[in-house]
Amino acid sequence: MESALSPTPTASTATGATAEAGLFRSAREVIATEARAIEALGDRIDGRFADACRLMLACRGRVVVTGMGKSGHVARKIAATLASTGTPSFFVHPGEASHGDLGMVTGEDVVIALSNSGETDEILTILPVIRRLGARLVALTGNPSSTLAQSADVHLDVGVPAEACPLGLAPTASTTAALVMGDALAIALLEARGFTAEDFARSHPAGALGRRLLLSIADVMHADDQVPKVGTGATLSEALVEMTRKGLGMTGIVDGDGRLVGVFTDGDLRRTLDDATIDFRATPVTRVMTTRAKTIGPHQLAVEAARLMESHKINGLLVVDGGGRLVGALNIHDLLRAKVV
Repeated sequence: MESALSPTPTASTATGATAEAGLFRSAREVIATEARAIEALGDRIDGRFADACRLMLACRGRVVVTGMGKSGHVARKIAATLASTGTPSFFVHPGEASHGDLGMVTGEDVVIALSNSGETDEILTILPVIRRLGARLVALTGNPSSTLAQSADVHLDVGVPAEACPLGLAPTASTTAALVMGDALAIALLEARGFTAEDFARSHPAGALGRRLLLSIADVMHADDQVPKVGTGATLSEALVEMTRKGLGMTGIVDGDGRLVGVFTDGDLRRTLDDATIDFRATPVTRVMTTRAKTIGPHQLAVEAARLMESHKINGLLVVDGGGRLVGALNIHDLLRAKVV
């Protein structure tokens, strides 16, 4: 006999399960439809695609991307991707272009126009002006016979068999296809230009990659009066005062020319405390210092300091120039603040 607390199937539960199955089916159909649209683009990577790439590689101005409505949203993303991968680019709204923004376009630019129908009024309105300027035109449409396609220097067919929308109205598969073609152009140009990760980082200085590839030791280290250091004649107590004052958990020991001869760290201090024979006020720091200090150069990348600290299980580094002179210091907290780690 079933417990009164045991759940039993109800009509509402069954209805809910049926509705959920319908949601899953709809979602999978959308994904399958858009996947087929993308797959079809592979057969269209031909001489026209190469021509479009050559136009943009030879461009002495900027690549101007334009589109209306949903195509406009895709155009903005394509422009952003081109700009961040080595092809100077920006978006112009075709409606605003007719009211002054065409002043952004010059005869040395290449214009990429997106319109699934190829008959978008706002884009067709500005075509004569683009022609008079002498700018080259690449069109991405789903209709090779359209006015826009026929007016372009290069037409790239991004047509799809069907939209993922069951009504066939909302731009879905068509915008995905246009976006993918835009990415294909951007990456083809990236590789043709020999664009590197360092180049990418220069246009993303605030991102994690930018910090890893651009931030140098000199950008994050303590320098000048903030560098913890004492001379070779300093006592252990004087070294401790310097460590406390600078707050980096270490101090460098330098000779008369400022060259690093050793380091005294918190770890050295703990080991020294176990030696009852040491007089902190009289013992020279050179007696208890570490002579083979781990160092790094000021022009090396900050991320290299993170790797060095991790591999040697240390929390700080002294920075020396090419002549071995102590010029800076940093610890793991400096790298954390700089978001290198």
